[in-house]
Parts: sequence; structure tokens; C-alpha cells
Amino acid sequence: MRALVLFVLIVAVAAAFGGFFAPGAWFAALERPPLAPPNWLFAPVWTLLYLFIAVSAWLVWRSGRQTTTHALVLWAVQLALNALWSLLFFGLERPDLALIEILVLLVILVANAVAFFRISRLAGVLFVPYVAWVAFASYLNAGFWFLNR
Repeated sequence: MRALVLFVLIVAVAAAFGGFFAPGAWFAALERPPLAPPNWLFAPVWTLLYLFIAVSAWLVWRSGRQTTTHALVLWAVQLALNALWSLLFFGLERPDLALIEILVLLVILVANAVAFFRISRLAGVLFVPYVAWVAFASYLNAGFWFLNR
């Protein structure tokens, strides 16, 4: 149980770092791409996704399989990239750099999901909504960049 709490805390730190770079006046002034959800939706979606991200890593860790190291390294890398995106997009106001970064994140996420599925089916399943949301966020990021060049 302590390990689960630790994974939740690690994810909370990454989420808090990203939270330092909240949308502001710059973001409000951008032209929004089609299908962009209302801003209020992001907090509840990310809260649930962050919980899934923590639980999935915990399930992999507790499996005790030898292949967990590779999967958890991917997990740590994707979590760092996740936090970095907010700095690039909101903090530096660089949707162009954020787009490159989120596409790298998406590739890492797919690799991470595959690694998790190989160790724990449930961990892989918990990771799928996160991959899907980041794919959608990639579309949004590209739209913001294209419409506001």
C-alpha cells in the first residue's frame, strides 16, 4: 500500500509542476480548433487520468516481474514529458515546441502502454484512456499552433 501512495505522490508532483503553468490571458486570446472542449473539462479529466497513471505503475511494480524496470523507466520518462508540455505550451507560450514534445510523448506513451500490457493487462487497460487523451491533446495542440501562427 505504501508503494501505491508513493506512485500517487510522484504523479501528484508532476501534476503540480504542470499546474504552475496554467492557461492565462495568452491562451484565452487564441483561436480554438474545432472540437476543443471547454476549459473546465480538463481538470476532472486529468485528475482521473493521473489516478490511472499512478495505479497502472503500481500494478506493474507489484507484479514483481523482471521486465518491470524497462516499463517503469518508460513510465518515468513519459511523466516528465507530461509535465514539460505545460511549461512549453503555457509557460513559454510556444505551441510549436509543445507540439513536437507532445508527439514524442505520444510515441513514448504507446511504448509504455505496450510494456504495461505485457506485464499486467489491467495496467495496460488503465493506460489506454491516457494515450487516447494525449492523442486528442496532440490534435488540439496542432490546431492551436496552426490557427495562431
